[in-house]
Amino acid sequence: MEEQSDVDLVQAVRNGSRQAFTELMRRHQQRIYWVARRITGNHADADDVTQETFLRAYLALGDFRGEAAFGTWLYRIAVNFALSNVRKTQIRGYLQQSPLLTRLIPQPERPDDQLEFHETESRLMHAVGSLPEKQRAVFVMRFFDELSYEEISQIVKTSVGGLKANYFHALRKVQEKMKDDDTGQE
Repeated sequence: MEEQSDVDLVQAVRNGSRQAFTELMRRHQQRIYWVARRITGNHADADDVTQETFLRAYLALGDFRGEAAFGTWLYRIAVNFALSNVRKTQIRGYLQQSPLLTRLIPQPERPDDQLEFHETESRLMHAVGSLPEKQRAVFVMRFFDELSYEEISQIVKTSVGGLKANYFHALRKVQEKMKDDDTGQE
């Protein structure tokens, strides 16, 4: 049996199939959760954002025009709701551990090296967490999720040039914050 495309599933949901929406959720839930987790900084808020994203998507499915991929449309809802959640609750905590980070900074074998690794990881997450909301969202999507500028542009409805500027400024701020933390620790 051939797997249905997201567009086919959206049409099935519009025709009354609950199972089709369950399949859409299964396909996209992990990605939505992790973007929400990186933006909000904690599991409970990420779970709330994920649930609210799917609820809002279900209610707005009639408005989905297919101009962008369903996953991109859903991702945009999640990013917007996560940013709204951060604003509303004023969460400025640390972002959680990322698999990408462990690829960038290899996990050390010795206990003293592990301590240094975790300190570096914590400083990076703190630096990202201190970014303004829009820069944080662009940084998370580009650095952690490795999305292209074109994909991010579709999600946040901003020009690629504006996104590049946001990412450049975010990257510079993260580097400065990490450098400041480094000099402050010595």
